[in-house]
Amino acid sequence: MFRRSRRIAALSALLGLILLYHFYTLRSELHPQQNDEARRTLPECPPLPGMEDVLVVMKTGVTESLDKVPVHFHTTLRCVPHYVIFSDFAEEIEGVKIQDAFVGMDTTVRDTVEDFNLYNRLREQGRAGLESADFADEANSNIGKPNNPGWKLDKWKFLPMVQQALAYKDDAKWYVFMEADTYFSWPTLLAWLAHFDSSEPHYIGTETQIADVIFAHGGSGFLVSNPAMRLASKEYASRTVELNEYTDWHWAGDCVLGKVLADAGVPLHYSWPMLQNSNLGEIDEFATGFYRKPWCFPAVAFHHLSSRDIQDLYEYERRRWQDVNKHILLHRDVFKELIYPELSNVRDSWDNLSDQERPDITTFHECQTTCAEAANCAQFVLRAGVCFLGETPRLGVRNPEARSGWVLNTIDKMMEHAPRCGRPDFGL
Repeated sequence: MFRRSRRIAALSALLGLILLYHFYTLRSELHPQQNDEARRTLPECPPLPGMEDVLVVMKTGVTESLDKVPVHFHTTLRCVPHYVIFSDFAEEIEGVKIQDAFVGMDTTVRDTVEDFNLYNRLREQGRAGLESADFADEANSNIGKPNNPGWKLDKWKFLPMVQQALAYKDDAKWYVFMEADTYFSWPTLLAWLAHFDSSEPHYIGTETQIADVIFAHGGSGFLVSNPAMRLASKEYASRTVELNEYTDWHWAGDCVLGKVLADAGVPLHYSWPMLQNSNLGEIDEFATGFYRKPWCFPAVAFHHLSSRDIQDLYEYERRRWQDVNKHILLHRDVFKELIYPELSNVRDSWDNLSDQERPDITTFHECQTTCAEAANCAQFVLRAGVCFLGETPRLGVRNPEARSGWVLNTIDKMMEHAPRCGRPDFGL
């Protein structure tokens, strides 16, 4: 167990110096993955002025990387000049080097903290050291997945990634952090970033809170300017022992990073609904229960996506800019062009995530009729024999125990009365 008695000033200072040493030596040893000019000017690559000043930082893990990372080489990362991928296991995937996120970390932590058991097995045995339990998944709870070895290790990656990302490209104006099941619309991101001064410290992401710490949700993607990265790096280097102890105690690495940035004087700039912790099936483009209505806001990133979802979004955006010269993606566009065409009166083996339970209704026909006759009902589902209604339309997910439907006339009227979106609303 990582002993809190190690929190003494002398050792903290020593480890800080060691960490700084690793930081500067990494600069000479590591280089960001780069797409050459020929690849970035392929016909499917939109103009991305300013992308040369961005380092895209992807976080993954050994139990998912072979399944989730490859699609990005042909989609999300295809037109990106500079990117780096961090994992808990150094390897090559389709010729791209995946970096060890912990290579410069305090070895005492790696050798003594139980969370690193998986990592140490991988260092000794490679992928042969993986066990079936490492792949066992569990439902995400309010404290994450505490029984999943890869998930427990994941929280430790955030602060070392800051150090290594700076070592990779210390002159980047922006560092864009994403996960392997996240998709970014790069033209939309660049249009948004143009409203910020990259010479100032900025930390931008979807607001999340644990206890008294407000931080950017990691899976939704988050953005850090160069000055903010340097402040976080300095904070970690000067408080290494303390922050490693804090990480050991905590369960969410994105929260740990948020605390470090807050301590360094960089508060979070709230980004919802531009960076989404939802996929296309879950998102509610007519949501009214939050401080912003998504409709006219840019749709910069989505999360919890399959490889097929990422491929489809990439192809969709490519068609938009090639065929109709549209670059900025709004939530309005997502609904009209991707979600609405999939809605129908009836869809079998499908759950549209309606959430207003009507336990007195147990047949599909009665559920459908009740929704059609209600003034504020846009969708319905019979899920495991119980009717649920919904006031706003969502696409939903496949479910063999559900049968869904949408009231298209109601949804058409909702679109007619929605704002026209004369210009994107960046929430500034």
